[in-house]
Formats: sequence, C-alpha cells, structure tokens
Amino acid sequence: MVDSSHNWREIWRADKLTTKGFGDSSNVTPPQQPTKVWQPGVDGMEDGEELQFDPTAYDCLHAFHLGWPCLSFDIMRDTQGVLRTDFPHSLFCVAGTQADQPANNAVAVVRLANISGQRRKPKIPSTMEEDESESDSESDSDEEDEDMETNPNQESQSKVPLLQVRLVVHQGCVNRVRAMMQQPHIVATWGDSGYVQVWDMAAHIRSMSGGVPDGPGPRTTVHQAPLQIFTGHKDEGFALDWSPVTAGRLLSGDCKIAIHLWEPTTGGKWVVENKPFQGHSASVEDLQWSPTEADVFASCSVDGTLRIWDTRHREQSAISIKAHDADVNVISWNRLASCMIASGCDDGTFRIWDLRSLKEDAFVAHFKYHTGAITSIEWSPHEASTLPVTSADHQLTIWDLSLERDAEEEAEYQALLKQQAEPPADLPPQLLFVHQGQKDLKEGHWHPQIKDLLIATAADGFNILRPSNLENLPGA
Repeated sequence: MVDSSHNWREIWRADKLTTKGFGDSSNVTPPQQPTKVWQPGVDGMEDGEELQFDPTAYDCLHAFHLGWPCLSFDIMRDTQGVLRTDFPHSLFCVAGTQADQPANNAVAVVRLANISGQRRKPKIPSTMEEDESESDSESDSDEEDEDMETNPNQESQSKVPLLQVRLVVHQGCVNRVRAMMQQPHIVATWGDSGYVQVWDMAAHIRSMSGGVPDGPGPRTTVHQAPLQIFTGHKDEGFALDWSPVTAGRLLSGDCKIAIHLWEPTTGGKWVVENKPFQGHSASVEDLQWSPTEADVFASCSVDGTLRIWDTRHREQSAISIKAHDADVNVISWNRLASCMIASGCDDGTFRIWDLRSLKEDAFVAHFKYHTGAITSIEWSPHEASTLPVTSADHQLTIWDLSLERDAEEEAEYQALLKQQAEPPADLPPQLLFVHQGQKDLKEGHWHPQIKDLLIATAADGFNILRPSNLENLPGA
C-alpha cells in the first residue's frame, strides 16, 4: 500500500517558511510541539518573512531564460534512450517568445546538456534511532547543498549544465508551439498574427547534437521559411495538437470557434480542410487527440464545455457536456489510461472525467486548491494516476489520484518524527508536491523519456525540476 502520510511533509519542505535575521539555523531551537504547515497560496506572510528554497525537496532544480518570456514550449523526443533515470541528462525543447515588438520574436530550439542532480533517499524513518541517523545525514546533505549554492566554483566545470540556443525569426508572438511526436524536428506554431505555421528544425538540432559542449556558444538567429502557412483562421488561437496515432495529422483551433484539420501529404506538405469543425459557442482553448483512436479528438472552450469529436462526422461533436461553470482553459487525455481526461478551469478548479460514463456532473474527481486560473495540465507518461497542474497563482502542483489519507498510518509516521507538523484538514491527500518560485506560470510538461523530470515556463523564465518524493510512488 502506498504511504500517503509523507505527502504533506514534503510539501512543507519544498516551500519552508523562514524569517529574515535568524542567521545560522543551528542557533534556532527546533519546535517541540506540532508545527502548522504553511499553505502556499492560502496563508499570508508577515513583514520580514520570506519563502526559502529547500534543496532537499528536489533531486534536480535548475533555471534558465531565453531573453523574452515564453508562453508555450514543448519537449522534443530524441534518440538518447526511451527511459532514462541517471544523471546527468541532456534534452531538446522548442519554445516561442513573447517579445516587446513583433519583429523581435522567435521560435527557439534549445539544447540543455549536463543537467545535474542526485537521487535522494525517501525520508520515511522506521525507528527513532534511524530517524536520528537520517537527520544527521540530511543535515550533512543540507550543508553540502548550501555550500554549493554559495560556492558554485567548488563544483567542477563538467557538472555545470549548459544551454545552447538557435533562434528562428517568427513574426509576432507565439501563442503555442508543439513538436510532432513521430518526427520531433517538425514543429507547429500558433501566432498572435492569426497564422498557423509548420517548421522543419532538423538542421538546428543537428548543429547542436553530439557530446557535451565546451560552453554555451553564441545564440544564433536565422531567418527561415516555414514548410507551410495556414491563413484560413479568422482570428488568433491557442489550441494546437499533433496526433500521436497518425504521423503528421494536426488540429488547430481559434478564438472564433473554428477547428481545422490538417492532413499530411507527400513532399512535406499538408492539406487543410476549408470547412472547420464547429459546435462551440466561444473560443476553442485546447485540443487533444485520442491516444488510441486515429479519428477521435477532444476540445474545450470558453463556453465551459468539453466535446468529443469524430473526424469522419464534422457536422457536430459526438459528445458534448458542460464540464465547468467558467472557461475551460486546458485538457489532457491520459495516454496510459485512455478512458481518462483531465480538464482545467479559469476558476482554479480541475476535474477528472471517465469517458466510459461521460455526462454532466459525472466527473470522477473535482479539486479546488488553486486560487488562480489553471494554465496547463498534463498526465504523466510513466504513471497513469499522476499529473502536474500549473496556475496563475504562481504554483506548480503535482497530484497522484491513487492516494487516500490513512489516519492510522499517518499517526504512526508522525510518532517517528522528532519535528512534527500537523497537516491541514482541508489539504487533499492526493497533493504530492508544491513548486513555487516562478511568476505567472504558463505551461508544465513531463519529459517523455526522462522519468519524473518536469520543465515549466513562466513570465520570468524556465525551471527544470524533479521532486525527490516522486521516488516513493509505485513503480518509481
């Protein structure tokens, strides 16, 4: 049975509240009574208080910036291994900028090499003596982490993550960018100009491939013609998705309720259906192809509905339900449990739906934790019950829907801790982790080939992270 009693402690550790002016933490007497857990986005902070990063909550945490904020990005699959776990890691991703002037925008092809980290042991003591031993070990680890933070030159150059970037000029801001799963060098972009474009980034990937580079190198900017431009949308949009079943099949949806289907042809071109799928009464916000059915996809809208479509019958959707009482911003179709869809709303709630019994108010689960709009949601490619959620409240949360609170196990676990913390009564037991430190989070994506590694983009740049408590999940 999965031990869910550690969840609230790991959440507390990730965003630990401290007070300025304490100096050396060894001078502070640890509390002997149960300590209240500070809840991100709920509890306020007094003057002189700040949140302080606790490195032991992460196996890996790095940050980078591309010069301009990026509203959207996608991770590009590679040939370095289907399932990778050992540090250091290397990866490719593609992002679209939100620059101050239309001409300053670009699609960035990014290589991150030598991503360092360490696999931390789960903090679940079995005896008091073991707890003391682990506390000493944890203290040593904390000192090492702090030393590395304050004295980065002590780390050998070979362990420093390196960033390489190739910028392809894009006229106007990029609302959304997606890389094809089967051919990751083929990238689609939705621009605020109202155009959807498809690009071939193979040359840029080749130029950055190989061993670990000596340094980041210059950020090369190039002008490149897209493979195809579609000007048939009547307004800009955000909804964009490549089919995981049929290579090259693409959907794009706009703010004027239209959804267009792109069919691949020979010669690296596409035929875009002039007649769109129409059924929503307001902006189409997100699209998701079925992970198993070549002709089935889902859409969500500002009109509050979730719809299931069959591409062979474009006159109307096969299923339509009122999913939320406000704008439905994002959806995610579970690729490991294909009957499950998650939806995120503008009011900060998200819901889980079972397609085998899809009807209004028949959601499997409903969560109201976030205080800002849900900006992205995505099922894990490795754990069918796990998903991260990003929100306008500056939080990225990770959830495991298979967990339930067990009062007996929780009491037993607390009895083994010297430093107890009372979990808030309204804290969902499914909440595994809370990540903060990024402003105005927009998207979070799992790496499909690096287990438990997440990348998130926000107004102030990107974070790469791997929470340490994901080690305790089944199959980890």
